[in-house]
Amino acid sequence: MIKLLLSDERSTLDVNSTRSVASIIYLAVVGVCVFIVQPGFVQGLVESLGLTPEQAGYIASAEMWGLATTTIVLNFFASRFNWQKMTFWFLLVAVIGNLASIGQQDPLTLGIIRAITGLGLGGMISLPFAMMGLTKNPDRNFGFIVTWVLIYGALGLFAMPIALDTVHLNGVMVFFAAFCATGMLLIRYLPKCAGDHIQKDLLTDHFPGFIKASTLIAIFVFNTAIGIVWAYLFLVGTNASISEQGVANVLTISQFLGVAGAFLAAILAARIGRFIPVSIAVLGCGAGIALLLGDVNYFIYSTAVYLFNFLWNIAQPYLLAVMASFADGGKMIVRGVAIQMVGFATGPYLGATLLEESGPAMYDLVNLAGASLFALSWVFLIPALKAQKEAPSLSPAVEENEGLANQN
Repeated sequence: MIKLLLSDERSTLDVNSTRSVASIIYLAVVGVCVFIVQPGFVQGLVESLGLTPEQAGYIASAEMWGLATTTIVLNFFASRFNWQKMTFWFLLVAVIGNLASIGQQDPLTLGIIRAITGLGLGGMISLPFAMMGLTKNPDRNFGFIVTWVLIYGALGLFAMPIALDTVHLNGVMVFFAAFCATGMLLIRYLPKCAGDHIQKDLLTDHFPGFIKASTLIAIFVFNTAIGIVWAYLFLVGTNASISEQGVANVLTISQFLGVAGAFLAAILAARIGRFIPVSIAVLGCGAGIALLLGDVNYFIYSTAVYLFNFLWNIAQPYLLAVMASFADGGKMIVRGVAIQMVGFATGPYLGATLLEESGPAMYDLVNLAGASLFALSWVFLIPALKAQKEAPSLSPAVEENEGLANQN
């Protein structure tokens, strides 16, 4: 079967073709098909299986640790194997994992199965990003990935309450399995390896190690904060006596605001540099989550979620740009993606641990931790933002952007 799905070994592939780019984007959405609707998925674990929020959080964390493990391992081995074959096996693991999740009631067993499922989905995060990096216009194409991920997330979160009421959590698992399986039909349009497509960096990496380390710490802390608050946003809403569909509607609108945030980041990048928008976006994420401390009503909840998701998706492209500007052959981006997944996995675990210690205002401690970590991540980002602004040798695009920023 695998031979029927792969392209001929002697055939050549234009990675810039519409079919290839579209296939990579589709598989990138497959990679985050559970995570991007994680608030609704966690709600389903609580509602359909009768699990506690803490148990649901640990299961979500287990899946994210599976994703993180694959992204870390692929840093060392991705270049040694055929990318099309790896895509097939990763998708197969994801399909089997989702099907095996059907009917599971035991939290430990389900956590193990979701961790294995995450191993497969993690490959669909690392490999599509590596493939898209081979294209002539990766910045634009990465923007397409973010856009389609957010559109899928918006539609998924909107439909999740309806799905849980009609086909229940088992039906949602079947959808995840089918979605992953359809990705196999696109494998023949993917590049087999980096080959000769990689372009050598024209710049010398001159940034000291402590700045790189500080940046990676910032990426970890920022995405840990994301993981803490994102996993429980649905439950925060329902805990405030907002209906499930009302919460789903807020999260859906916030996803579309995230699309607007990603486009705004692309526009601002050519006008005012990075320091100001990154600072506003990262600290603004913390401010949005801080609104959820104390008594929460529909207005406060919706305002907080809209602000958070809008600024999160402004921050994300900038953080990728910061890592890319180290001009070290892409090593920082590869490491950053792995660190991002570790943060996503650590967040729900910490959130679940904090819930065990919480009193009546059970989600305040979770949201306080998230808001604090956003502020801390900004502190660790400052050295890189300042160093790259003052660097004598930047890529032409970045150099032009910073020049425009100074003029303004």
